[in-house]
Amino acid sequence: MTPLILLYSAGLSFAFLLAVFWPLERAFPAKVGQGFFRPEWFTDVLFFAGQYLLWGGLVLSALLAMRGWLDGIVPPGFREAVMGMPWWLQALAAVLLSDMCVYWGHRAQHHFPLLWRFHAVHHSSEHLDWLAAHREHPLDSIYTQTLINLPPFVLGFPIETLAGLVAFRGLWAIYIHSNVRLPIGPLRWFIGAPELHHWHHDRDQHAGNYANISPLMDLLFGTYVCPDHEPRALGLQEPMPKGYIRQLIAPLTPSAWWRGRGARGSSGAKPEEVRELDAR
Repeated sequence: MTPLILLYSAGLSFAFLLAVFWPLERAFPAKVGQGFFRPEWFTDVLFFAGQYLLWGGLVLSALLAMRGWLDGIVPPGFREAVMGMPWWLQALAAVLLSDMCVYWGHRAQHHFPLLWRFHAVHHSSEHLDWLAAHREHPLDSIYTQTLINLPPFVLGFPIETLAGLVAFRGLWAIYIHSNVRLPIGPLRWFIGAPELHHWHHDRDQHAGNYANISPLMDLLFGTYVCPDHEPRALGLQEPMPKGYIRQLIAPLTPSAWWRGRGARGSSGAKPEEVRELDAR
C-alpha cells in the first residue's frame, strides 16, 4: 500500500469516526463542557496517525506471523468441526473466548510492572473521548490484538470473518472511550458501555472493569464497578512524559518511576505528590 493510499485511508477513517462520535458526544456528554480541542488533543491526533500510517502494519505482521505458527499446530479436524457449526455460534464462541482472553490479559497489564509500563501510556489520558481511544503504545497494541485474535486464529476463522470481528471490536473500543454517558439500564450487566470503561480509567491503577464487549467476566470475578457518576479524575498517579514521541520512548527507558508498579494500592508516588496530582 502506497503512502498516498495510507494517508487517504487515514483521512477517511478520521472523518467517519468524527461524523459518528462527535454528535453523540455533543448530545449525551459524560463530561459536560469538554471541548473538541481539549488538552493533549494534538498528542492523540498523532497517536491516531501513528496507528494508521506507521504501526498498523507492524501489528498486522505480528498477527499474521502468529496465525501462521498456529496453522502448523492446530489439527485440521478440529477446525473442520468448528467450521461446521452455524455462523452465529462461531461468532458467539469467538466473542466469548476473546473476551475471556482480553479480561485476564488486561488484568495482567495492570498487575505486572513490565506490561504496565507500556499500558500506562494508554491510561495517561486525562480527558476521554473517541480520539483518546487511539493513545496506545504499538507494543501494547500487539499484545492486546494478540489476545483478541488468539481464539479466532485457533478456531480457524476465515480472514473475512476475522476482518469483521476486528472492525467491530475497534469501533466498540472507540465507543467505550468516548465522552458519552448513555445509560442502558439493566443491559449494562451484559453489554459494556462508556459509563463502565470510564471508571477503568480512574487514577486508581486497579479500579476494575477489565472486560471488553461484555462485563460478564468482571461480574464473575468481582472487578465490576459502576457508580452513578463519572470519576473525579482520570489518568495516572505516576508522572508520565507529555507528547507523542516522549510517550513512545518512556516505556523503553529504565526510569526509576517504573519500578515496583503493579502492587495493589501502590501508586508509586509519595503522599505529597499524590495530593498535588489530585488537586490539579
